Amino acid sequence: MANISNKAVQMPASAIRKLVPLADAAKKEGVKVYHLNLGQPDIKSPTCALDAIRNFSGENVSYSHSAGLMDLRKGLVEKYYGKMGINISVDELIVTVAGSESVNLALEITCNPGDEVIVLEPFYTNYNTFAFMNGLTLKAISTDIRNGFQIPPIEEFEKAITDKTKAILVCNPGNPTGTQYSKESMLALGEIARKHDLFLLSDEVYREFCYTDEPHFSAMNIPGLEQNVVLIDSVSKRYNLCGARVGCIISHNKDVMTAAMKFAQARLCPPVLGQIASIGALDTPDEYFTAVKEEYIKRRDFMIEGLNKMEGVFTPLPMGAFYTIAELPVDDTENFARWMLETFRIDNETTMVTPAASFYKTPGMGKNHARIAYVLEVDEMKKALHILEEGLKAYPGRTL
Repeated sequence: MANISNKAVQMPASAIRKLVPLADAAKKEGVKVYHLNLGQPDIKSPTCALDAIRNFSGENVSYSHSAGLMDLRKGLVEKYYGKMGINISVDELIVTVAGSESVNLALEITCNPGDEVIVLEPFYTNYNTFAFMNGLTLKAISTDIRNGFQIPPIEEFEKAITDKTKAILVCNPGNPTGTQYSKESMLALGEIARKHDLFLLSDEVYREFCYTDEPHFSAMNIPGLEQNVVLIDSVSKRYNLCGARVGCIISHNKDVMTAAMKFAQARLCPPVLGQIASIGALDTPDEYFTAVKEEYIKRRDFMIEGLNKMEGVFTPLPMGAFYTIAELPVDDTENFARWMLETFRIDNETTMVTPAASFYKTPGMGKNHARIAYVLEVDEMKKALHILEEGLKAYPGRTL
């Protein structure tokens, strides 16, 4: 029998989805699973986005331009980014197959195999996957759960930079931590990138979900760094259109965008119906975002209070996105998550969380951490947290 490639064998499994078969098996047995593991909120998508799909009158679903439908590109530039204070032209934006393709493109375009990319750990686990696919090494700088995973002193970045360093990849607000980086922190990162002539790859897909009085500060607005910044964005979280698979890559750097177009042409075009939904979503009223933000704050406050009341559990108060990293009194959160799905039940229900070890690069870190998403209504979350608390008490690998 022919063998698959070494790359395929070594491809890391998704930390977010690799336990899904266990959840599916539990559901087949009639068990209700409360999903606190996945960033898939139950918030309704904007009516204008869904109506755009319902009203699609084309006789076929044909290819779009490789850079995306012009109505979407113009709409993003004029109706969205201009409103956000991010001034770009249509030629500086290419529509992608979700934010995931944007991350992969940003790495492919800015780095060569063997290069190093600096990240703050814990980081979005799929960064590790895309780095592997492109033959890159992630150089992790650790952050501390006790201070809310804030950016460490700039000296730590200086220590991490080598002659192989090509870029800094940052997510703001952060997945999985929910940390929002201040304008001062982003300017400091910009200064490091400028000093060492590094690309700053800025993942800003959670821009709408900031819970501080300070507005979100985009890397695109760092003075003097225009040629070094690549913006990664998506409609998935903003409009709760995760399945539309539409994002974008943005840069003032013409070489970056010329290269991005070559890659875009190779995959022909982004999903057309997803783009149509995204065009409709651009007319979403401000009231939608206000209501969604208020709902997330309510859910966040309920979850953080509930988690910190549990014996041996600690989590900081996240200031963005809809995740938190929680320290649990267990020997290994992956073993715990498996045990919850396979063994533990209350009234034939269980709770699913995401083990966080693979959100870290440093060996041994995050082994007792879990990413928990506050994406359920409070009544559902109350049940999920009760099951989680009782599970922590009963788990054989409890460390208290």
